[in-house]
Amino acid sequence: MKLLDLISIIFANLGRRKGRVALTAVGVVIGTAAVVLLVSLGIGLQRSATSSLWGISDLKRIDVYPGYVEGGPMEIQVGGPGGSQPGVTLITPKTIEEISAMPGVETVTPRQGFFQSAVLKSGRLENYPWIQGMDVEDLAIFEYPLQAGTTQLARGTAVIGGWAATQFWDPRQRPGQDPPSPPDILDQQLRLVLTKWAEDGTMINKTVNLRIVGILAEARAEQDSVLFVHLDDVTAWNEWATGKRVNYTRDGYNQLVVRAESPETVVQIADQISAMGYQAWTPQSTVEGINSFFIVLQIVFGGIGAISLLVAAIGIANTMTMAILERTREIGLMKAIGATNRDVLSIFLGESAGIGFFGGLGGVLIGWAGSQVIGILSTTLTPGAGGFIGAPTTLATHTPIWLLWFALLFATLIGLISGLYPSLRAATLVPVNALKYE
Repeated sequence: MKLLDLISIIFANLGRRKGRVALTAVGVVIGTAAVVLLVSLGIGLQRSATSSLWGISDLKRIDVYPGYVEGGPMEIQVGGPGGSQPGVTLITPKTIEEISAMPGVETVTPRQGFFQSAVLKSGRLENYPWIQGMDVEDLAIFEYPLQAGTTQLARGTAVIGGWAATQFWDPRQRPGQDPPSPPDILDQQLRLVLTKWAEDGTMINKTVNLRIVGILAEARAEQDSVLFVHLDDVTAWNEWATGKRVNYTRDGYNQLVVRAESPETVVQIADQISAMGYQAWTPQSTVEGINSFFIVLQIVFGGIGAISLLVAAIGIANTMTMAILERTREIGLMKAIGATNRDVLSIFLGESAGIGFFGGLGGVLIGWAGSQVIGILSTTLTPGAGGFIGAPTTLATHTPIWLLWFALLFATLIGLISGLYPSLRAATLVPVNALKYE
């Protein structure tokens, strides 16, 4: 039998009992729409969660901290370098060499904070940014978005985060007065007043001049509140604050920022660093954990929809069984004039697959439209809701093209499998007995 003839017969047979076929296909429509809608919801929630995590912007980054063993100190001493301590794996220049030699590591940068308090002054306005010293000539290696200026660092210069650049306030501001406008600090010489306390409790100040060479764009990440300076500057300030020379081989660094060549190798490198006795954290591990959770959620959602398709499959099998009983003499006549078992099997399998296909097509369209409506209504009804720090919380949905094709193919396959037993039964009917059937 030719393919075009087969398709023509299948469509003609489906059209003979439009009501029964439509009712059977409704079950497939509901099941397919449920699969598309629920999986779209799971995918949308996953995308929303991973894209709105505060500070998750550099998936190639690994933050390395001193390691602690059982019985050792429980926290980092913030008062200054304390030298070698029992139970602590210090981050030293040798550590930098060892991590830099690891396959897949792109850069390793020491990062050191200022151990005492400091205030950044522009005229009479004051600011209290988080000061971090970086041993790099250009912050561009961290791919921070730049708002203005440059990311190049040298002694006596600084790059400030976008949020910190706007947080100047007037200590002499009176109640009810409007807050001052943020000053134009780019390429300006500002005063950084460092403070330490003597043993008798006396406060001692030291003023250094810093030229702001760059302002980073706000990215809802940690760099928004940081004043980046060169590591040599922070080292000199800490030596003044502690009254002794800083020796990183003896005292260690507060932190290392490691960047991998590819996000795919980040977790593996972090595990290797942890095995060396250090604490290693990477945003990629957080994202992978979230992705694993939402993959399970998508499977659960898809399984719920698949139950509806299972019920629809039973309906298709019942419809095809009834069709065979009604058309037994017709099957006998077909075989009597030369139709083979394969021809009969192809016709009935085609009819059951057709029900699955048209039901799946309707379900795909309804599921896609439903996911769009949910997304629009969610955005409209919750315009200012807050979720992950500054991110909108909406019932997000996302329907990828592959999901639509998969749902359509799956519904067709369900129809094909559901009609397999009735079709085999029809194909194996004995012509003589079929013609005698009343």
